[in-house]
Amino acid sequence: MPISSYLKDRCNSTCELCATAAHLETYIVPPRKGDSLDEQVALCDTCLTCVNGTLDANHLRCLNESIWSEVTAVKVVSYRLLKQLSEHGWAQDLMGMLYLTEEDQEWADDVLTSIVHKDSNGNVLANGDSVTLIQDLNVKGAGFTAKRGTAVRRIRLVHDNADHIEGKVDGQHIVILTKYVKKS
Repeated sequence: MPISSYLKDRCNSTCELCATAAHLETYIVPPRKGDSLDEQVALCDTCLTCVNGTLDANHLRCLNESIWSEVTAVKVVSYRLLKQLSEHGWAQDLMGMLYLTEEDQEWADDVLTSIVHKDSNGNVLANGDSVTLIQDLNVKGAGFTAKRGTAVRRIRLVHDNADHIEGKVDGQHIVILTKYVKKS
């Protein structure tokens, strides 16, 4: 989702993780506690891809700056990424320097482990997986039917709904119910 004027002012139109002046998207840091703008982060496409599961360790060296942010949501996202990169010595060093209050640490550690996306056969899905449609799906608003057997590559999980994934079918970005797909 495009960034709000509040975020644009806060981040000076640069990514809040890597400081790149590029196209920015709003990322809502889960689990959402309320409807606060303080739970949102402005991210470039590369950082958003990393947050959604495709880590680029070289790009994420930028976290050595973002861990010092005054914005708690930025520090929470930085912490989560560093935790995923813990096999790298530099990431372990940065985690040792990162300070979070007890409440913020709880937010950072609460990564919605209870939400697990599963396909129609019960296989666990992850960001970047490929799936196949198991029945014809009428795509609302797009005016076409996604045919059974269609492969959907590089899916994205909807972080707050275990029944939904996102992917591209016939060039259209759509939301798909997990009960209509099987992992390829």
